Amino acid sequence: MELSEKTLSSEILYQGKIVTLRKDTARLEDGREALREVVEHPGGVCVLPLEPDGTTYTVRQFRYPFGRVVEELPAGKLDGPEDHRLAAARELSEEIGAQAVEWIYLGSLMMSPGFCTEVLHMYLARDLRHGQQHLDEGEFLTVRRRPFEELVEQVMTGKCQDAKTAALVLKAKEYLRREAGGIQ
Repeated sequence: MELSEKTLSSEILYQGKIVTLRKDTARLEDGREALREVVEHPGGVCVLPLEPDGTTYTVRQFRYPFGRVVEELPAGKLDGPEDHRLAAARELSEEIGAQAVEWIYLGSLMMSPGFCTEVLHMYLARDLRHGQQHLDEGEFLTVRRRPFEELVEQVMTGKCQDAKTAALVLKAKEYLRREAGGIQ
């Protein structure tokens, strides 16, 4: 079995500032046709800024779809075909006012591959230089400095529900464990 589907037709239903909604008709392996709804998204970045003493920074902001404040790592969307490393540096600077000397790429995630094209790139940022925060117009958030291990515990207990933050925190924890000489 090849496990593929062929697009027969495609129609854009909505084109917004961040996403495009598309309805496709696809031919399945058995010859039948099926509708596929696809949210096109330019992708994004998430950054875990880490100080030598083991503290990190999160941001708290109101997330409209959930109607509440969410605590998460600095993150943002790519601007078109933007290099994701440069986008990570931009978001770190905008949201917490920091620049990093060391950038460690920890991979990417398909955020919700059943219907969305968003790919998120994850970075561990170290050797931080602090300056002024400069948020985008209409962006409101507060910065919180906290121990990295406290953030790990919040991910493990489910208190932190933001998927990109949870994934990056756990990837960074494993990276740091291996870097310190832990079992491979």
